[in-house]
Formats: sequence, C-alpha cells, structure tokens
Amino acid sequence: MRIVFMGTPEFAVRPLESLASSGYEVVTVCTQPDKTAGRGRALEEPLVKKSARKLNLPVLQPANLKSAEVKAQLAELKPDAIVVAAFGQILPRAILELPPYGCVNIHPSLLPRFRGVAPVPAAILSGDEFTGVSIMLMDKGVDTGPVLARAQIPILSTDTAGSLVEKLSLIGAQLLLDVLPRWFRKELKPQPQNDANATCTKMLAKEAGEIDWRLSAVELWRYARAYQPWPGCYTRWQGKQLKIVEAIPLADEGVAEPGRVVTVKESSAVFGVGTGNGVLGVMKVQLEGKRVMTADEFLRGQRQFIGAVLS
Repeated sequence: MRIVFMGTPEFAVRPLESLASSGYEVVTVCTQPDKTAGRGRALEEPLVKKSARKLNLPVLQPANLKSAEVKAQLAELKPDAIVVAAFGQILPRAILELPPYGCVNIHPSLLPRFRGVAPVPAAILSGDEFTGVSIMLMDKGVDTGPVLARAQIPILSTDTAGSLVEKLSLIGAQLLLDVLPRWFRKELKPQPQNDANATCTKMLAKEAGEIDWRLSAVELWRYARAYQPWPGCYTRWQGKQLKIVEAIPLADEGVAEPGRVVTVKESSAVFGVGTGNGVLGVMKVQLEGKRVMTADEFLRGQRQFIGAVLS
C-alpha cells in the first residue's frame, strides 16, 4: 500500500518509523515548514523531517494545504491512504477525499474526550486516571470522524505531558500497525463518536503556565506536570521567572499564605509554597537564565528564599 505520512512533532516520529520499517511504501512525508527558534533565531527542522531524512524518505513542507499545487503533488503520488499524526494544519476536503482508503489520524486521547490541539495536557489538568490513543477516519470537523480503534493507558502521578507524549507515540505506532491491515482488508467498521460526550482543547499559550497561588496545591501540581516541558509552570522571584519543574501536593503541612515559601517535613520536597488549599512541595526548579536544579541546590544559593512571597 502506498502511504503519504503527515506529521510534525515528536508524537509523530514513532508512527513514521514503524510504517517505514513494516513494509508500507511511504511515498512522501508531509510536514510543517522549518521555523526559527532559540535566541539566535536559526531555522529549525521539524522532528519528523529529521526522521524522514534518516529513513531516506522524500519530504514535502507545504505552507498551505489548500493550494492547487500541493493537491496536484499529492494526487500525482496516488496514495492508497494518508496517515496523519499531529500534522498542524487542517486538511481541506480535496485532500480528505483523495485516497481511496481515506485519511487515518492518530490522536492522543480517548475520543470524543479532548478533541483538538492539546489533549495530553488537558488529560493531566483534568485529573483523569486514564488517557490513550484513538485511530480515526478524518472528516471535515476537528477530530470528529468515526473511530477505528482505541488503546488506553493509566496516567501515573509522576507523568508529565512530555512523558505521556512519549508513551502515547509508541502506543499509537503499535495500534496503527494493527489497524491498517485490517482497515485495508475491510475488516473494521468505523464507529461514530458520541458528540454529546465530546470535550475540546485549545492551543496552549505561553501565559498558561503562570501560577496563581490562590489555586489549590493539587491543581498546581497538575499544572506543573501538564505544562512540562512547555510552556512550563512558573512564578516570579526577585524580578526573575522561577519555573516549578517538579512538585507534589502535601497534605500534612498545615496552612500557609498563598505564595509564601515555607520549610516542609516531607522528605521528597525541600521547601513548599502556600496555596489556596494546602502546600505545594517543590523538588526541582529553574531560575531564569539558570539550569534546572534540585530545590536543595537552589536554596544553597538563595539564603533569603524561605519566608519570601512569590508572585
């Protein structure tokens, strides 16, 4: 079967590698254009592009899928199916209708829960016990198409968005290889989603990680995990941004003013910060311009930190 693969970030790398090593003819890899990044504003290639080059696969980087030129390029490839994993653009109807077996999307949630662009952080923020991957046929809506298969995994108390994306990428790759041959043999019946149970997510903004210490310790613990590695969960100390990289809600540390830094008895946390309900124990931080360090290392260089009020 001839496959066009569309994907851009880390989540899409494992599915691409699995397709390429499993006998499918990946006729091209379609990914987002290179973007400037970092302080030097140098062009950076999408992770999927780097993977495609290692696999010696041709790469297409359209700025807009709606152009007639892009449609003609894809039509000329005569794909049997288009496989999509976090591509980053909405596919127009002309491309959705191009392959005879449709456009198959790997989505990192248990659809119809958490449609949209940020399902992994949303699952952590909501305190869900489970998340997973859904393989669906794409239609003109955003993650609204019928589902071919789902796979579920637990969300661990130590999971961050970064660690979950890694797990879900691997599971998505495995599920895809199970689903595709059965779909091509017409052994699967797509199951419509129940729109009444649907929830949607929006693009994360950098400001989303700014801490409001009036929230509860449990909520802020979820923030720290959901926004790791990006945009980070952060507060301010002496005019500089201070990221809370790793934390835990502490049930037995009494009450402290929201934002007040206190010492704690919990062995895994060196200090805590008062919240609207409970104390957030902190294990790792990153001060603006510095590397990530343990709370103990940070305190050794900031003697006046205990007792301060973070804003």
